Amino acid sequence: MQSYAQALTYAIPAFLALIGLEALVSWKMGIKINRGPDMISSLTSGISNIVKDVLGLSIAIVSYAWLVDHIALFDIGTQWYVFVIAFIAKDFAGYWIHRMEHTINVFWNRHIIHHSSEEFNLSCALRQSISEVFSFVGLFLLPAAVIGVPVEVIAIIAPIQLFAQFWYHTRLINKMGVMEYIIVTPSHHRVHHAINPEYIDRNYGQIFIIWDKLFGTFQPELKEVPPVYGVKRPVHTWNPLLIGIQHIWLILKDAIRAQSWKDKIKIWFMPTGWRPDDVKQKHPLEVVEDVYHLNKYDTHLSASMLSWSWIQLWVLLAFTMDLFLRFGAIGFPGVMVYGLYLFVSIFSITSLMDKVSYAPLAEAGRFILVLFILISSQWDWFGISTVFNPAVNFVFSFAVLSLVVAFYFHLSENRYYNRGGVLAR
Repeated sequence: MQSYAQALTYAIPAFLALIGLEALVSWKMGIKINRGPDMISSLTSGISNIVKDVLGLSIAIVSYAWLVDHIALFDIGTQWYVFVIAFIAKDFAGYWIHRMEHTINVFWNRHIIHHSSEEFNLSCALRQSISEVFSFVGLFLLPAAVIGVPVEVIAIIAPIQLFAQFWYHTRLINKMGVMEYIIVTPSHHRVHHAINPEYIDRNYGQIFIIWDKLFGTFQPELKEVPPVYGVKRPVHTWNPLLIGIQHIWLILKDAIRAQSWKDKIKIWFMPTGWRPDDVKQKHPLEVVEDVYHLNKYDTHLSASMLSWSWIQLWVLLAFTMDLFLRFGAIGFPGVMVYGLYLFVSIFSITSLMDKVSYAPLAEAGRFILVLFILISSQWDWFGISTVFNPAVNFVFSFAVLSLVVAFYFHLSENRYYNRGGVLAR
């Protein structure tokens, strides 16, 4: 995990630079593709996911290493062509996992956050779920394991294949000629993120669009059908931690409410969005029917509150980079406590943007956690005093400031606000 954390210290600045470049180019072109709270939600989602991965908070159902050890028929080594085979095998596995997440109710919870933004831009690419705690990739890499592709090759290919999915989350690149027949392009992926009836649940490919064409899930972007982004049951929150449990919580409630025991079991494995008839009648949900009149979620943040939210994000990023850079030095269990602090911070920051009633309590909880960490370590922050002693005073001062500002904004901005993005002046 330490090597992955170190790699992220290079990847994160690169991603942020590209997101900034896209925002600048779109501004110059006069195209509105970003909203501040939505971008912050996307970036905090990305932070929550990578922190989860770095801390090892996921379980492989069947590890690829175990499969190679037990079923490999050959020892093909690590020649260049083995990396090509591994890349194709990983992409093939990714297609089927992605398709499964869209078509089986319980697995949609792992993926819904990636589609939850009602915009489409590079920051959306970072919307990855903290609820993805079980890994099935080993099962779908069975062909690679049979021919003996080494574990270390997959370990190198996997992050490359993942990071290569970043660039096509943009509206600024039109169709790309002959490349449209080979790889996933921005045009293809705009279709995938759209909720238009013509587009929904299409183009599952991650790098190669060939899989969609082979297995009947391809849909080109149509000039006469502009994509509308989001999910059919809007999430109505900026909080990535809440989005990560919304769908599974709904399935659980529906399973309890269903009269039939068959439906109680069936609901988990039916197509995404399926609900028992009796539950639908008694407990209807908001579902987007007319996509062209979609009211995007908006909590109407003032300029000052949005600015404060951006400050919180950049400080959160600084803490995240500190954890990754000093991961080995902090050690266990310190890294787990540091991770908890980052999760609590994400919950607090986005709760304040949501303008929910418990936002000040969330910030108070973060403040208490900071105090506990500082006091229990004799006024240190995971050993940072040995590197830069003034940093400890900054941590405490920022925690106090955040608590005060959270209460201020909660009291000043919520007077004219009703939950759900509606002003009530």
